Amino acid sequence: MAKNERMDEKEQFVEEIGHFFERSGLTRMAGRILGWLLICEPPHQSMKELAQALHASKGSISSMTRMLIRLGLVERFSFPGERRDYFRIRPDAWQYLMDTKLTELRHMREMAERGLALLEEKDSDVRHRLSGLHDIAIFLEREFPALVERWQRERDHS
Repeated sequence: MAKNERMDEKEQFVEEIGHFFERSGLTRMAGRILGWLLICEPPHQSMKELAQALHASKGSISSMTRMLIRLGLVERFSFPGERRDYFRIRPDAWQYLMDTKLTELRHMREMAERGLALLEEKDSDVRHRLSGLHDIAIFLEREFPALVERWQRERDHS
């Protein structure tokens, strides 16, 4: 396969990841940065390298890397003696993401419980709308940790 074809495949992958994360609530550029950091060599990139690889402005890269750092998915670091900063996927990024999702599930359940308390006197048709949210939040909050633990065991044994 020619070098250009390989780069086109990488660019397509990065774009696909960008669209995926855009549908998940991030910006497309944040997703593209994640996509590139997942496949780039070396696994750390400077702002200049990210801007070149993604055909983006340094300003866009700067604001999106700050956001990804706040979200706990990317980390900034430097090598001793160098003035340049680099970015990479955090080693525990996916675990952190799952922990965040579990916290969101707990908040969703708590909100549903408060809503149901407000509707105590209402008929069952009105409560039914909110009880569906409450029921799935309870189920996911109970089952999600076991799923993540199973994933960790499988990962540790592979």
